[in-house]
Amino acid sequence: MNPINKMKLEVDAQSINESFVRGVVAAFASQLDPTLDEINDLKTAVNEAVTNSIVHAGTKNIVIECELFSNSITVRVIDNGGGIKDVAQAMQPFVTTKADEERSGMGFTVMQSFVDNLAVTSQVGKGTTITMQKTFQQSKESAYKPRGLNAV
Repeated sequence: MNPINKMKLEVDAQSINESFVRGVVAAFASQLDPTLDEINDLKTAVNEAVTNSIVHAGTKNIVIECELFSNSITVRVIDNGGGIKDVAQAMQPFVTTKADEERSGMGFTVMQSFVDNLAVTSQVGKGTTITMQKTFQQSKESAYKPRGLNAV
């Protein structure tokens, strides 16, 4: 299925950019008229993915790609950092490589609980891509209609 709209954003891997990315993704998703709860779930998952990249990747920038479909969004958070040696293990609750920094190891668990699908691909030394998909429970009246057109 082809997306009805897409966007790409690249930011410096700095914690100051977390809220900016959350806001941009939420604004982009708002084209589908999601509920406030759905937007908040999406923002929480995106924040966790961006935070993971900032804290663990050791990269200079992060790329966020979004694709809108008729009632869903796919978000990819991509870094070119150190990668994850064992993705399956990293996705287990309470597993962290930064225990000395009081990290809880719950980032992937949080992401999974706020989106419908989560996939993590990673190569050591090349980076990690976190792909999240969220479906919005819209009424037929609020289904996507291109803005600026007199759609009937």
